[in-house]
Amino acid sequence: MQVQYFPGISSGVLCVIFGIYEKLLDSILHFFKNLKENTYFLLPLFIGIVLGIIIFSNFLQYFFETFPIQTNSIFIGLILGTLPTLIDSLNLKKNIENKSKLVICILSFIICFFIGIISIIFENLLPISQIEYNNFIYLLFSGFLMSIGVVVPGVSSTIILMLLGVYSLYLTSVSTLSFSVLIPMGLGLILGGFTFMKMIKYLLNKFYIQTFSGIIGFTTGSIFVIFPSINSEIEFLLTFFCILFGFTIASFFQKRT
Repeated sequence: MQVQYFPGISSGVLCVIFGIYEKLLDSILHFFKNLKENTYFLLPLFIGIVLGIIIFSNFLQYFFETFPIQTNSIFIGLILGTLPTLIDSLNLKKNIENKSKLVICILSFIICFFIGIISIIFENLLPISQIEYNNFIYLLFSGFLMSIGVVVPGVSSTIILMLLGVYSLYLTSVSTLSFSVLIPMGLGLILGGFTFMKMIKYLLNKFYIQTFSGIIGFTTGSIFVIFPSINSEIEFLLTFFCILFGFTIASFFQKRT
């Protein structure tokens, strides 16, 4: 259970960037239907997550704090580099039979795009309040809603916990390993994760183009959230080349998959 460290770069966005979002949903929701294949897929991811938290979280945090322009720009390039593949996966010419469906797809993209931007801006304006009580049911409910930010790309878990007034409590509990808080929130996160994964999977099955257009909208919106502040020509050139570098890396891996 982990709130995103950096605004706009959620675990869901990274899964979309690397093209494993739908496969991840299928593997978790239907784990026992194909135990061997799903284990081969999920085990390396789980090991990578654990190693990433242990080894690379401080490493990445150092780069975000010390080289914010370069690091944010590379992530922007990674997102931009995957967009052509994501759009191609919609097969718009083949799947959209009439203009009304096309309009719905465009609206889904635009709405989710702006929701992604507004939610992070709102997050930065919210005070970090803390509830005066932390009973089991409320913490379970907080973890349940927090799972929305884990499952849906571009939606911030941080703002959800801030709105619920448990963000400060959560951070303190993580640093002090307060299991009286982490256990109910963890249970809520697991329950909510499966619930919202099933909802998204249902929407992908029934309304694939509209739903995936929304996911692309959330992902694209994160670009403007993490776009660095540029104050000179040198920083502009640095941003440009770092975006180009990230774009090249993403394009290379997209061609290899």
